[in-house]
Amino acid sequence: MLSILREAGWPIWPLLATSVLGLALIFERFLSLRRSQVMPRGLNEQVAEMLRNRQDSPEALNRLERNSPLGRVLAEVMRHRHLPREELRNVVEDTGRAVAHDLSRYIPAIGTIAVVAPLMGLFGTVVGMIEIFGSYTPGGGDPAQLARGISIALYNTGFGILIAIPAMIAHRYLRGRVDGYLNAMEISAARLARAVSPAPREDRP
Repeated sequence: MLSILREAGWPIWPLLATSVLGLALIFERFLSLRRSQVMPRGLNEQVAEMLRNRQDSPEALNRLERNSPLGRVLAEVMRHRHLPREELRNVVEDTGRAVAHDLSRYIPAIGTIAVVAPLMGLFGTVVGMIEIFGSYTPGGGDPAQLARGISIALYNTGFGILIAIPAMIAHRYLRGRVDGYLNAMEISAARLARAVSPAPREDRP
């Protein structure tokens, strides 16, 4: 491995740092976006039980809010349940946007790594080509320098692609996972809102 890094030249080190950063971000997001962390099983039923037993004290709602992102949304519904349904929907949408922002943390950075890594590899290719052309002299080329330039070009190109492929897959997967969570939260919040918020009154002539 060390011999490969030496043959790849100095452009490989920024790529190596990028790969470490990408792996760290992907690992963090996979841990944070586990279903048990975002939408614990049984939480909807727990909130329904709280509603039936009128367990809606500020302390109970604060505990629910700290439980998970889903708990944060449902706590906001219960905290503002006295509002008309349209106003309650606006409050829930604001909370949903904040939750979506938190769940999407670092995912754009993973997507950026997927795009930038091949460009960094291409930069290494350019450096390798410069080495190759620099090896030519009027009396003939230096085989060792020629071989080094080819190594720099190929290793950096390959490593950039190697970083980009899993980063792109992880970005797409995590983006889809967040979208699925947000859709499920929207459904849960809408059901709770219908249960706790008064229906709009129809104007009578």
